[in-house]
Amino acid sequence: MKVRTSGERVLLTGFYIACAVFAAVCLLPFLIVLGSSLTDETALLQAGYRIVPQPFSWDAYSAIFANDVIYNAYSVTLFVTIVGTALSLLITSAVSYAVSVKSLKYRNSILFFIWFTMLFNGGLVPWYILISKYLHLSNSIWVMILPALVNPWFMFLLRNFFMTLPDSLAESAKIDGANDIYILFRIVLPLSLPALATISLFYALDYWNEWFRAILFIDDPGKYPLQSLIIRIVSSMNFTNQLYTGAVNLPSYTIRMATVIVTIGPIVLLYPFIQKYFVQGLTVGAVKG
Repeated sequence: MKVRTSGERVLLTGFYIACAVFAAVCLLPFLIVLGSSLTDETALLQAGYRIVPQPFSWDAYSAIFANDVIYNAYSVTLFVTIVGTALSLLITSAVSYAVSVKSLKYRNSILFFIWFTMLFNGGLVPWYILISKYLHLSNSIWVMILPALVNPWFMFLLRNFFMTLPDSLAESAKIDGANDIYILFRIVLPLSLPALATISLFYALDYWNEWFRAILFIDDPGKYPLQSLIIRIVSSMNFTNQLYTGAVNLPSYTIRMATVIVTIGPIVLLYPFIQKYFVQGLTVGAVKG
């Protein structure tokens, strides 16, 4: 066990203190939003935002759960996250395995075209016309899934991880008569669970936080995902009043804070359990290019 010098201990202590202060600064806005969501609307307008609610009030949360708006948004987001992550992982794994096989014809050309999409795209207007006019995905829940099925960066990470697996495994399976589909699902994927877990987490977070395509293509309030709902509520008081028309004495400002808390709660609570996969994601595929 290495014995640290007094100077190293001082530096390490200072580093921990700096990290603690930085964490507290990052946590402060969340605490302010939480406290404001539990504060009476009149007191909030008079005294401003605060961490400790004075006086305490559940009015904002009662208004949120008075109708099915938030429930619909949760169901849409859960569907997009679960189905989108599953489909993205399946297709990304298939593409990654294909381009990791050295015997694949035109492999380098395929990799170049995939890499090229990370640098250039057709622009927002052509993309919007493609999605709405030719693919007819406007006002469909699939518009939040299909255009984002494969992330090139995640594909390269997974491809590099597949290339770290011994070639002898696939060669032995092929001698026994196995095809590439069998090798992928019965040999490669079971050996790649850490990488798959990391890529799945990244995809799930992207789908959970999706709002841009919903803002562009979704007009039906019943198909709004959570993040799109937050943006519309925070940016427009009239939209908030339209959503909660049945609420009496609608707390317009505190309801915005409460909606943010309700929608980000699952991610905040889940993060401590999945943090290790973020760390693993920094090194996935870093052994062999």
